[in-house]
Amino acid sequence: MTLAGDFDREIVLKDGACIRLRLIRPGDEAALTALHERLSQQTAYQRFFMIMPRLPVNWAHHLANVDYRRRLALVAVDPTTADLVAVARYEMTSDPTTAEVAFVVQDRWQNRGLGSLLFGELLRAASLNGIARFRAWVLGDNRRMLDMIARFGAIVDRTLDHGVVDVVFEAPGPVSRG
Repeated sequence: MTLAGDFDREIVLKDGACIRLRLIRPGDEAALTALHERLSQQTAYQRFFMIMPRLPVNWAHHLANVDYRRRLALVAVDPTTADLVAVARYEMTSDPTTAEVAFVVQDRWQNRGLGSLLFGELLRAASLNGIARFRAWVLGDNRRMLDMIARFGAIVDRTLDHGVVDVVFEAPGPVSRG
């Protein structure tokens, strides 16, 4: 099954801005590094739970190279600059029924509906690959992410340990195109 055509399109955000949605490509390694450099310290910390002055080269390589089934990432691209501005991904965990999800949206693109759009599209891609159960580790003070998970999924389990919320949730069924 190929997902490329289904996830390669221009979309309009709630503020009227246009963005290109597509699957990540191996050639996006440098663009991922550049995106990380444009994130505020707070945004980078919420995504990686640590401050890194630069995304390590081996991380960029790992994050950009996926199999589109067990590991998949969607990117949002600013059509005027060709910069990556957001990434949503899932990767299967050691539990073969559960995939971990992670997101990051560049600060100036936040609060425009992009995260919600990417979340819905990521769940739809996972559904096409037969995945309906997810896990996310979210900093306890990241209310936007925790609220988004609650809007999009049925929470099965939620625990708090050392300020990190471990949320297990299930998609509510086939996710419609946004």
